[in-house]
Amino acid sequence: MPVLPKAEEGIRAMLERIPQAQEALDRLAQRLLPAWAVLYRFRRRIATGGVLLLTAWLFLHVMFGANGMVVYKEKRAEIDELQKQVNGLELENRLYGEQIKNLKSDPRTIEREAREALHYARPGEIVYVAPPPVSPTRPATNSAKK
Repeated sequence: MPVLPKAEEGIRAMLERIPQAQEALDRLAQRLLPAWAVLYRFRRRIATGGVLLLTAWLFLHVMFGANGMVVYKEKRAEIDELQKQVNGLELENRLYGEQIKNLKSDPRTIEREAREALHYARPGEIVYVAPPPVSPTRPATNSAKK
């Protein structure tokens, strides 16, 4: 079991080192005095520079940060674009709803749809049917194959 020194001996040893510690602190103060004097003399300029740096950092953070003004404007433009798409889809949905309602109840609409889809005609009418569009991958004529 280790034997601990008595408290009185520890205190006595510390008291003997106080003058050495005081001398070390005095030497350190003498070495730092010129630097401290310069800092003290330019304290206003240093404070102004610090405030300017803080202001510049804050401005950059507000403008270009993760939730800054630039990102906000981009998100706002995206919201406006999506709102336009939603409005267009709602209008298209309303038109389709009206068309469904008319196809269920209006005989003239039902007849017109049937005549267009099945190419029916009333007696005395002539129906013109446009040819299907030519595919850009398939040539239109035999001479184009050469």
